[in-house]
This record gives sequence, structure tokens and C-alpha cells, in this order.
Amino acid sequence: MTTSWALPDNPKLQEFVDLAGALATRASKAFAAATSLDALEEARIEYLGDQRGQLRAFQIALGKLPKDHRPSAGRQFNTVKQQITDAYESRKLQLSASNAPSAQLADPTMPARQQWRGAKHPVTLVIEEIEGIFRELGFTIATGPEAETEWYNFGSLNFPPNHPAMDLHDTLYLTGDVLLRTHTSPVQTRTLQRYAPPIRVLIPGRVYRRDFFDPSHAPAFEQIEGLCVDEGISFVDLKATLTRFANRFFGKRPTRFRPSFFPFTEPSAEMDVQCGVCGGVGCGVCKQTGWVEILGSGMVHPAVLEATGVDSERYTGWAFGMGPARIALSRYGIPDIRLLYDSDVRFLEQAAAQLSAKTSE
Repeated sequence: MTTSWALPDNPKLQEFVDLAGALATRASKAFAAATSLDALEEARIEYLGDQRGQLRAFQIALGKLPKDHRPSAGRQFNTVKQQITDAYESRKLQLSASNAPSAQLADPTMPARQQWRGAKHPVTLVIEEIEGIFRELGFTIATGPEAETEWYNFGSLNFPPNHPAMDLHDTLYLTGDVLLRTHTSPVQTRTLQRYAPPIRVLIPGRVYRRDFFDPSHAPAFEQIEGLCVDEGISFVDLKATLTRFANRFFGKRPTRFRPSFFPFTEPSAEMDVQCGVCGGVGCGVCKQTGWVEILGSGMVHPAVLEATGVDSERYTGWAFGMGPARIALSRYGIPDIRLLYDSDVRFLEQAAAQLSAKTSE
């Protein structure tokens, strides 16, 4: 070990400060001169070694200084130690980077890998747009559990005990009378139980049915329910609201209402929109009819109101339910609902670009 710096046994304060500064300079030069990690380690031991490093001698000499000089000398010692340590770490990083295999094999002329940027799913975009339209019409968002009892899913909604929808071939049961909800309509019951009219809520959520995958059906899918209950509510209000929604969402595409039947509404109707895939000519999505059903609706059955303690003589209401996945098929010209669930990055990229272009129009 080099000892040319010759630190006295009982150095004075100024000698200690000057020699410590010189030590920092020598150490930095020694680290910079090291051309390998092994050489750098030898230099580290010489200057920073715990037993025989040169900095150790200054630490010992620090305790021999007069007490009134130790604070100033201690600050100088800490500064020098930090300078030497930083110089060592910096040089170590340089040598490690230059010896890394990736650094030796890197080719700066190679093109960068293409990165896929995530985007919202088409169904998510449809749900958000529908929520925005109905918020403007005064609706509040409501949610409920996906696991329901038979009473909430069927009984409270005026389903007869022998209704085929309650059979195992249509409904996924968990245990006993607990099942995966087949629609978001149970949230209507929960909302009426919790709040007194007037009520105007929109209910998005996932539902489950024993369906096989085909171009327009899926066993698990999103649904959006709407409920409005107040005094003097009529079918005219229902049709006006849904027509307003369709005009905002689909633009000038033709729509129509058809009579239908649901246990929880009377009278009931289904609303269709001209198929966006074939333009009304007929295809697999619209089952060759030129029309795609987007929602079922009707006036809330008095039995549903009475089941939740609402006076059906005083209040009336209407409700509707729609599938945003099927709406996405019609609006954006997607030919098969299964594409929405395949998680194919190529399709999602195309869909995101298409939705972005339509939004900017």
C-alpha cells in the first residue's frame, strides 16, 4: 500500500483537511485508471478497505485531534469519503456496462420492436356512450350483485313458478336457490326496495345464461337495464325516451317497435334497429331479417311494484333491457359476436381504429 501521503501521528486540523482532500483526488484518479472490474476492486481495497485502506488511517487520526477541531475535521472526512465512494460507484457502472453481453451485441441500426397500445374494448365504449346519453336524460347509475336468489331474479319480477327460464337448461344455479343472474332486472327490485319514487336509474352489469356461442349469442355478456317510476308515467314516455336514445346513438338509421311479452312488463314491446352489418338486406347477424333487436321494454307490471311495497294505484313506471354487445355488432358492423370475446389483439386494434374514426366523424 502506498504511504507517500504520510499522515502524521498527531496531525493538526489544517494538515488533516489538506491531506484528506489530496486523498480524494488520488482515489478518483486510481479508479478512473482501472480498466477492469478486478483492477477496480484492488483500487477500492487500497482506498476504502476496512482494515488497511488509506481512508481508515484518517478515521483513526480523527479521534486524536483536539475536541474543538473534531467537528470541522469530521465534516471534511465525511465529504471525502462520499467523494471517493461516488467515484468508485460511477466507474463500476461504466465498466459493468461495457462488459455486459447486451452492450456488445446491441445493433443501433436495427428497427425497434412494434409496441401494441391498449385501447378500450368496443363493448366498454358502447356502455360508456349509453350511460352518457341516459345521464343527460336524468338517469342515475345503479348496480347489484351477480349472484342472486330465485326470488330476486324471478319471483319478484312476476315469473310464474313453472316458467321455463327457471329450468337448469336456461339458468346457471350455484347452490340451492342461489343462481347467476340471467338479467339485470333484479336491481330494479333492489332499487325499489331501497328508494321511494320518483326513480330513474340505469343498471349496467354482467349476466349469465346457458347459451351456446353463435354469431349473436354468448353465455356471459353485458346488459343494461333502465327503470323509471313516478306518478303519471305512460307508454308514451317510454317510447319517447327510447326514440331519443336511438336517434342519439344510431343517428338516422331506421328503428321500429314490435309487440312482445315479458312477465315483468305489461304491455311489452321490443325495439329493433336496421342491421348495420348488411344495411337491411339480410345477414347472419340479423338472421336475414334486416333488423336487429336492441332492447325489450314495457310498462312495469303492477305485481312487480306491489312486490317491493310500491303502491301500484298511485305510481306507474316503465323499464327496458338491452345488450350492448349486440348493439356493438350492429353499430360498428362486426359480423360475429364471438370476435368480442376472443381477445385477439389484431381484432381489437382494428376495432379501436374503426371506433376512433367513427367517433371523430
